[in-house]
Amino acid sequence: MSPTTGMATEKTTAPVPVSAAEPVPAPSSATSAASPPHDASPAGVRPVPSTAARARRAARRLPHLLVKGATKSVAIVALLLLWETAPRLGLVDRTFLPPFSEVARAWWVLAADGQLADNAGASLVRSFSGFGLAVAFAVPLGLLIGWYRPVADLLGPLLEVFRNTAALALLPVFVLLLGIGETSKISIVVYACTWPILLNTISAVRNVDPTLLKLAKSMDLSAPRLFQKVILPSSVPVMFTGIRLAGAVSILVLVAAEMIGAKAGLGYLINASQYNFAIPQMYAGIITISAIGVTFNQLLVVVERRLSSWRLPVGG
Repeated sequence: MSPTTGMATEKTTAPVPVSAAEPVPAPSSATSAASPPHDASPAGVRPVPSTAARARRAARRLPHLLVKGATKSVAIVALLLLWETAPRLGLVDRTFLPPFSEVARAWWVLAADGQLADNAGASLVRSFSGFGLAVAFAVPLGLLIGWYRPVADLLGPLLEVFRNTAALALLPVFVLLLGIGETSKISIVVYACTWPILLNTISAVRNVDPTLLKLAKSMDLSAPRLFQKVILPSSVPVMFTGIRLAGAVSILVLVAAEMIGAKAGLGYLINASQYNFAIPQMYAGIITISAIGVTFNQLLVVVERRLSSWRLPVGG
């Protein structure tokens, strides 16, 4: 081949420059899909929503929250309306069931002069003291009985005897042995709160998923680690059912104990108002007990959610 022919071949195969007037072909869909956008966040890093995005999200959720709150409160509002109108219409004797507005005024008077705070404070100290002691005693004992069969066989008959004995039936015994002071009231609360916590804790430990236990044992976990990683997390939901029941029992039993022998407390306030025929003040004390019980239960629900946050929600 001659040099001239080779030079011609080179000129023919050389890349032709693209003219400015010619359109540049768009990248294919596969190429555009493969290359991420410039503002995309790195893999594994969740973008932080801006303030405007959070505000829009809250605005979208607001109607749902309002409807949900109205649905939950409609029964309470209906009850209060019935309470207000029934005595005024003569459906019940307003001497024994005054309208709710009169009870609310009596509650405000008790709160303004400090009687409500003093009595509620005395009841809360006794109730929370007994409840805390019951939790500290019943949870470890329930874990021990539920996990070790010899301990269950040893203490089972004794537990069956006392669990079927009502706390209020033993109240005179506590008063005779411990007096009418604070010790007997706190002790009766401890006794009443122990059984829901203890029985639910035992049931929670015995009903742990056997598959989880087999998997944990296959990993050669020691007994303390098995308790920490498997038994305790699995027992939290059922255990807290007993703790929430005990929270309600602690207030109810204490009020009954304060009605028998006490110089302060919500039970004393209710009993004294009945004897003095101050019926609105009596209902004000009852409403205060209900409000304390609902608030205490909601606090326990929050604690339960924090301790059992590892669980997937239903349908999730």
